[in-house]
Parts: sequence; C-alpha cells; structure tokens
Amino acid sequence: MDRPVRLTSTRLAASIRPHLDDALFIVGAPRSGTTFLGDCIGRLPEISYHHEPPATKAAGRYVYEKTWGSTRARWFYRSVYSWLIRVELDGHLRFCEKTPTNSLLIPFLARAFPRSSYIHIIRDGRDAALSHMQKPWLLESSRGSTIREPGGYLLGPYAPWWVEPARRDEFEATSDLHRMIWSWRRYTEAAMGDGQTLGPQRYLEIRYEDLIKDPAAAGERMLDFMGIKDTASRAAFIAATGRAEPSGAGGWRDELSSADLAIIEADSGDLLRRLGYGA
Repeated sequence: MDRPVRLTSTRLAASIRPHLDDALFIVGAPRSGTTFLGDCIGRLPEISYHHEPPATKAAGRYVYEKTWGSTRARWFYRSVYSWLIRVELDGHLRFCEKTPTNSLLIPFLARAFPRSSYIHIIRDGRDAALSHMQKPWLLESSRGSTIREPGGYLLGPYAPWWVEPARRDEFEATSDLHRMIWSWRRYTEAAMGDGQTLGPQRYLEIRYEDLIKDPAAAGERMLDFMGIKDTASRAAFIAATGRAEPSGAGGWRDELSSADLAIIEADSGDLLRRLGYGA
C-alpha cells in the first residue's frame, strides 16, 4: 500500500532492527482469495504487507524437503524479511506476507517466528480448481514453456516440490483439472492440520464464501484476530473487504461437467464434505 512516509527518528531506528517475531502470514490454496485478502490487509497502516517475496518463495522447497537445516532456513527467512522491512522503512510496523506455499511450511514458520499468526482463507475446492484452470502455472498447454513464475518455478504440468514423491509421475500425467484439485487438497489439508495445532490465538480460518456473503462480519473477525484497534483502520479494512466479487462463489455449478465432478470427488470428495461443501 502506498503511504505518505514520515521519516521520524523512531521509524528510522526501528528499520535498522525490525521486529519480526509476531509476523502475520496469509495462507491458503491458490485461487482461494489470498491475493484479495492480502490487498485488504495491505491497506492497514499498522501492517507492512509483502506479496509473494520471490526469495522465500524459491526457498520453500529447501525448507520442505529439509535440504536446508533449521538454523540456515531460519536465518535466510529472517534476513529476507528484515531486508524487505528496511527497504520500505517499515521497521515499526508488523510484518505480513502472503505466499500460498507457506500453507505447507507452518511448522517451520511457527518456530522461526515464535509469536507469528496465520489467517487461512478457505474456498470451495471446486471453485478454486476452476479458477486455477485459468492460470498457466500447472497446465499441460504450458509444457515446454521457458517462462518461470516469480520464485523460479517453470510453468507447466511438472510436479512441484509439495507433491507426494511416490506420485510425481501420476501428477504430471493426469488431467489439468485433477492437478488443480490435487493442489487445493494438499494446501488446504496442510494448513488446517498444522495451523489448528497452534490454537485460536495464532490461527484463524476464514471462508471465502463468508467474506463475500458478509464482508463486514468476516472483516471484524480478522481485525480482532490481528489486534487492530484504531477506528479509521478498521473502517478502511471493512470497506476493502466489501469489494469482494460475489460471482466468485458457486460458479462451478455452471462450468463443471459430471465427468469433471467425478474427478474432483475421487481426489477431494472427503475433504469437501468435511468442510461443508456439499452438492
């Protein structure tokens, strides 16, 4: 968010040694509303918001695969986030970042940032998969592309680091839709399973559909979770959440065939039902 910069002595001094222990992470599966939510949080003057920093996005695989030890990984992430804070002279603000793959790294992040907290936005997997299909990231049609997304990952139907090792060939050979719902399931299960162990003071689940249906109520829950007290800040955040696009919920009913739904059911039917996403 663009803010007028007032270079007070407090702000300058804080930027030399930024405080990161209470970092805020926005997690969720791709195309589940993480970008929209991040943009809303970025409007809060109490927050220094960063969208998918390429350095830590690239490093996620080394943390997940344990190529890096915990000490090295912690040093790297804290160094990158400190640099981002310093560049913006935001050391007096609370650090927040949004990278969907952090959904699979919560245990590491919770250790590296001891008072960190997590907002997990969850969307109906059928809508998320349908929306994901509009992006080139995992599509068969991107095979052979030399284009890489931020973080260095090659576009195409290639198994990312979070795919189960024994199923990598299956992931690359299956349909586009199956890859998308597979992605939704992996991210959602990981974030829920690890996040819920942290307790309600550090982990909050928000439904994308609730954000659309009643943005004020969903916004108030998030503001309380983040500890935002300022009246003007709260009003600005609620106004931002009110811009959620209503057409983003339930579109799968018009777009997905019975064959498509069978693919989704086979992969993620149990999780969809557990989350209350029925027919």
